Amino acid sequence: MDSKGQMTIDYLISIIIFLLAMVFVFSYTSGIFTPFQSNSDEVTLIADRVSIAIVEKRMSAGDEAVPNLVNETKMKYFFTGLDTNYQSTIDSLGMNGSYLRYDLNVTAENSSGLFYAEGKPIPPQVNVGQTRRIVLCKDENSESTEIIILSFRVW
Repeated sequence: MDSKGQMTIDYLISIIIFLLAMVFVFSYTSGIFTPFQSNSDEVTLIADRVSIAIVEKRMSAGDEAVPNLVNETKMKYFFTGLDTNYQSTIDSLGMNGSYLRYDLNVTAENSSGLFYAEGKPIPPQVNVGQTRRIVLCKDENSESTEIIILSFRVW
C-alpha cells in the first residue's frame, strides 16, 4: 500500500481538469485580441480577386492557353475607364457593397518605367492589400509582346 493517500485515478482526473482549464484559457485569450487585428489579409484576397477579374477577363487577349497575355488596346481602355468612370468601374468589380466599400489603385510598368497609374491615391496609414502580376502585353498591330508588371492595390 501507498502511504501518500493518492490513487492513480485521482491523479489522472486532476491532470485532465488542469489541461481542460489551460485549453479554455488559451482559447479565451486569443478571442480577446481579435478586434485589434488588421484586415490586411482580407484586402489582399480582394486584390487577388480583382487582379484575376481584370487581367483574365477584361484585358485578356483571348488565348486561353496563356492566361497572362493581355491585349494592349483593352489595357488602354481599362485604364481610361478607371480614370474617367472610377465609381462605375469599382461597382462592376464588386468592390462597393452595402456594408463595406473598397478603393482601388492600379499601375502598369515596363522596363522603362511607370506608364499607367490610375485610381485613387493611397491614403497614409491604411491597410493596403497588393497583388502584382507579370503579364505579356500584345500589340495587335505589330504582333510584338512586352513584359509588363501590373500592381493592384486595394484598401
